[in-house]
Amino acid sequence: MRFIYAAMALAVASTAGATPADSPSHSFEGKDIFSLQCVTDPQIRPDGHVIAYVRMSYDIMTDRPRRSIWLVDADTGVQTPLGTGPGSSSSPRWSPDGKRLAYVASEGTRSQLFVRWMQSEQAARITDLTETPEGLQWSPDGRSIAFVMMSADEKTSLGSAPARPEGANWAEPLTVITDVKYRADGEGYLKPGYTHAFVVSAEGGFPRQLTFGAFNEEGPVAWTPDGKNILLSGNRAEGWQRDSVTTQIYQVAVADGVVTPLTHRVGPDKSPRVSPDGKKIAYLAFDDRFLGYQNVRVHVMDRDGSNDRSISDSLDRSVDSAEWASDGRSLFIQYTDEAVTRVARLTLDGHLQKLAEGLAGAQLDRPYSGGEFTVSSNGIVAFTSGAPDHPSDLGVARGARVTRLTRLNDDLFAVRKLGKVEPLAVSSSVDKRSIGAWLVTPPNFDPGKKYPLILEIHGGPYASYGPVFSTDDQLYAAAGYMVLYTNPRGSTSYGEEFANFILRDYPSHDYDDLMSAVDAAIAKGSVNPDQLFVTGGSGGGVLTAWIVGKTHRFKAAATQKPVINWGSFTLTTDISTYVPKYWFGKLPWEDPESYWKHSPLSLVGNVTTPTLVVVGGEDYRTPVSDSEQYYAALQLRGVPTALVKVPGASHGGLAARPSQSAAKASAILAWFDRYKR
Repeated sequence: MRFIYAAMALAVASTAGATPADSPSHSFEGKDIFSLQCVTDPQIRPDGHVIAYVRMSYDIMTDRPRRSIWLVDADTGVQTPLGTGPGSSSSPRWSPDGKRLAYVASEGTRSQLFVRWMQSEQAARITDLTETPEGLQWSPDGRSIAFVMMSADEKTSLGSAPARPEGANWAEPLTVITDVKYRADGEGYLKPGYTHAFVVSAEGGFPRQLTFGAFNEEGPVAWTPDGKNILLSGNRAEGWQRDSVTTQIYQVAVADGVVTPLTHRVGPDKSPRVSPDGKKIAYLAFDDRFLGYQNVRVHVMDRDGSNDRSISDSLDRSVDSAEWASDGRSLFIQYTDEAVTRVARLTLDGHLQKLAEGLAGAQLDRPYSGGEFTVSSNGIVAFTSGAPDHPSDLGVARGARVTRLTRLNDDLFAVRKLGKVEPLAVSSSVDKRSIGAWLVTPPNFDPGKKYPLILEIHGGPYASYGPVFSTDDQLYAAAGYMVLYTNPRGSTSYGEEFANFILRDYPSHDYDDLMSAVDAAIAKGSVNPDQLFVTGGSGGGVLTAWIVGKTHRFKAAATQKPVINWGSFTLTTDISTYVPKYWFGKLPWEDPESYWKHSPLSLVGNVTTPTLVVVGGEDYRTPVSDSEQYYAALQLRGVPTALVKVPGASHGGLAARPSQSAAKASAILAWFDRYKR
């Protein structure tokens, strides 16, 4: 364990023995992460006058996110807290008449479903659940609430231990695993059970389970206007555990739980929404062609599943969500176009009208595209609005008029000067194709000086960075580095063809795109070409390790939660049923050459760049074993290296706790500073 403590010490080396400051700092610092707040899950009341949203902040004493529900007057911008108690609260959902608000709040170690009567300001807990309810949806008459929730099952046993004497202190019993997927990133080893649909009276009572069997259903659910059925997605076919993509839309009768499939696609059918008149169903789907990336389209079908068609074929982008307009003649959709997330109105004949852009998600460490929205019955859109200089706030769009209703971080940024984020024109050396890129300059940037540059690479690989706020990039900039982030081929939001340029060939020419971006940054004139550094997480960790195996131009590198050996990764990741089919086309033992050819470990013999390896201690997506392989290989070669494990962190939660997010960025900067000469 010695190497873990030595590596983590890098994070605090720069503060050891520090003297008190003579004046307030104007640079963004790691401790400022605790002060950040952002808007998530905006829910506009049906009449459009009030918006409930979840405010995410951080508790410095528990080092964890804290979620609370706030109400905003959409006309005046006046905010009031809902007042749900000391625990976290989330998932606000308005009743059809707007007079009540359902939400989930924590009580000790459990989360329960509550309803608040808005006029009287009285709230009641209406469930006593052992698991967390998700995907809440009110019935049309406001009398019931449907949701999905884990339903526990019996543990599998195999044989039996001898009878334990009373009072004896024996070892834990054997764990027997028989499921294809038995652990998941962020959850750990899965408890036995399946996710099913439930319905409960909005006035409290027994939560009645509607679906059963050795299958999982997914929310959010949708009610039919007559209140007799709910719709949801899932896969109830034989062998579903080995099919990581296909789901169907199912109708479930509320009275007796009869399940009827409405779609029969090879591919994912999800997020059903019933039209206001009850005659049509919109949902998200694609016909699976077993490609690495496939656009998710908006489909519309008749209520019985007939006359199915896609209405978004003209949009060469994936649709993230869709909601019916009140007239039933169009839908409001969210999608990301060239890294900018937008909301638009899509008519049933495929016409697109843009309504709002600049949506942002709640992941603050790196500048990923994303966001959320809802729409009122009169067409007012509430959405998460972000920019490079602030995390997501609450925005509202009334036709062409867009208003920002909250400014949650203005007090912090009034005393902290951030790095400026500007687009950078990049032409790939491969085919002269334009590559999306942004350059972050340090605060008090002087164009007459030369600065070290950090190339920071996104994961996925099917994802995109955008012009949104990032704590990592701001911390790097505050330390005096210019930061370059890009969307090389394989990135999403530039069309299906662009994303699939890396199909069965990743990493490949995405490396050339990244080097072209570095060359373009140097050509701007303020980058010191002898002080180049590179880092990235997940898919970006793959490319970081690939880069140092292909070139020696970088002074140091930090590969975060990487895949190093595609063969071992495929058999240890929690997405083992997905990777062979969609990224390689064959199983590891059927085509070991391809798996090895694209593994950064195959290039480790060329590496001379000092390389830090960073991974979460409970990463089940790109498991710790891959990072340890690379660390061991670099040690055997005598390449300067250190292994940083973030205790308790999953793959998706590497920066979930503010102290660890700040310490991780500080460790990377300390590593780079060692070689900045």
